[in-house]
Amino acid sequence: MHAIAAIILITIVLTARIAHKWSLPLILIALGSGILFGSDVAGLVYFDNYKLGKQIADTALIFVLFAGGFGTKRESLKLVMAPALALSTLGILITALLSGVAMWSILGITFPIACLLGAIVSSTDAAAVFSILRSRSLSPRLSSITEIESATNDPMAVLLTAFIIQILKNEMNSPLNIGLSFIWQLAGGAAIGILIGMAGIGLFKRVKTVDKGYFYILLVGIVLLSFGFSDIIKANGMISAFFAGYIMGNEQFPFKRNISTFLDALSIISNTIIFVLLGLLVFPSHLGDVWLQGITLFLILTFVSRPLTVMLTTIFSRFSIKEKLFLSWSGLRGAVPIVLATYPAAAGIENSSDIYNTIFLAVTLSIIIQGTTIGKVADFLKLSLTAKPKPDQTMELVTIHESNLDLFELYVDENIYGGKAVISALTLPPDTTITMINRKEKIIAPKGNTQIQPGDILYVLAGDDTVEVVTNEILNKFSKKSERI
Repeated sequence: MHAIAAIILITIVLTARIAHKWSLPLILIALGSGILFGSDVAGLVYFDNYKLGKQIADTALIFVLFAGGFGTKRESLKLVMAPALALSTLGILITALLSGVAMWSILGITFPIACLLGAIVSSTDAAAVFSILRSRSLSPRLSSITEIESATNDPMAVLLTAFIIQILKNEMNSPLNIGLSFIWQLAGGAAIGILIGMAGIGLFKRVKTVDKGYFYILLVGIVLLSFGFSDIIKANGMISAFFAGYIMGNEQFPFKRNISTFLDALSIISNTIIFVLLGLLVFPSHLGDVWLQGITLFLILTFVSRPLTVMLTTIFSRFSIKEKLFLSWSGLRGAVPIVLATYPAAAGIENSSDIYNTIFLAVTLSIIIQGTTIGKVADFLKLSLTAKPKPDQTMELVTIHESNLDLFELYVDENIYGGKAVISALTLPPDTTITMINRKEKIIAPKGNTQIQPGDILYVLAGDDTVEVVTNEILNKFSKKSERI
């Protein structure tokens, strides 16, 4: 089994390397690997335990949601708070209801099951969207709402799916109990997450003198606690994990940069585990039984539910028609819907394997069709810009002590700036140092007579209150191409 696991992981990496030019997201490669090595194809791994699959996927999903919260910046949230939160809360309800009603009326599926299908597939996937758009960038407002919606709508989809399953199993005694339980899971999960996030920051400050390896152990403990404590008191642990990450990601604490890097790695590993596992649960020979339901659900979701949801939840916003069209098309489905598709089977819902296969087919179509065209849609609508290049080498400021210094990247965009700037001619604030220059594939140790050129990526150590001053001082030494004759 260990050898098979190794082969699967190596296959994922090699496939990603070969398919790099097609911008295939991790979810598609990992799912494909799971199917390839699963029961119906290579037959190396037989796995049909939906309950165990749900337990493993849920545990991995906790880290994905915590990382999503950690990466959601308060400044970005303020920029598009109203429409982003409307899409990630009310938008989930609208999407689920519209999709459910359409599936019920078109295919004659029972109304509760149709609504369950709509709830399961209602959330979008940030990792898939931005792995595809890595070669492009959008306006700050559009990129913020796309990212924040995708990062924040998963808990609501989890909560809604769990509620519909409880109703199907007659575990809710009255509408009042349903409403109160819903409010408690939502508000209680958020409150506990905030408290644990604050406690986590305090713990990091208290243990800052221990070996740095213990910081990673502490982080894993905080992530698990955010879910586990909420689960004990019947609040929603997924929402709690997200808010704990959000609180910690927006505050300063010792070793934060390395913790952020560690979280990125945890998120990628967790996503890979989820995707491979869910690929193993798929029996391709069974997809023929639900092809009509899967294709219909994808078409309803993509061309009816999602566009109407975007239009309704952004009706009072200042987004243009082009931006709303892009938001509609960028509603890419990903890991969470497939994880949620294991819930009915784990709960003993009748025909749960058909539900799983229907969701799997709809999500796969979303990844293939929307995923391979989302960049082209952004280009066609003239909403994408040239993305900042990603350097092969980076620097990080590693410290376990509180400091007012920050190490930040500054990109001199060659499409905007021309000319050159000599470091000795810069008037920089005290305690400011240009520590490294990344010039394409060359690393330069800067000196006083070093010239900064357009296309350079600078790593600057400066006070966190002087970052803007330093940025302006450096960039103002260049001429803007639009100003040149």
